[in-house]
Amino acid sequence: MSGSEAVELVRVPQLSDRAPYAYAAVASDVRRLVFTAGACPLDEHGATVAAGDVAGQAERVMANLRAALAAAGAGLGDVVKTTVYVASHDRDDLVTAWEVVSRHFGAHDVPSTLLGVAVLGYRDQLVEVEAIAALR
Repeated sequence: MSGSEAVELVRVPQLSDRAPYAYAAVASDVRRLVFTAGACPLDEHGATVAAGDVAGQAERVMANLRAALAAAGAGLGDVVKTTVYVASHDRDDLVTAWEVVSRHFGAHDVPSTLLGVAVLGYRDQLVEVEAIAALR
């Protein structure tokens, strides 16, 4: 198992190993699920940080995601699934955001969906990450 003892990351030998994450996760003996809102690149005053900087926004997003998870009694190791949104049509921007997210999760490479979208909710926002976590 990786991360929380409640979360088992599943590798699928029949599927390509090119994807930089597990293809599935199993949450066992779970007493609580945590669903986060999309973590946004906002500072404590609600201002969007690092306008125009995908990596800078992704760093703030991950700090904010950690804070939201901690407030619910969870951490990145408890996460079973993420969705990463990047407001860009440029695949390089998606890769840039993913590299930051992936670095924060480290060996706990949970199943994830990475999407390029037209626009996100806040002015100048380029990155958003939502997560589902499982707690025993």
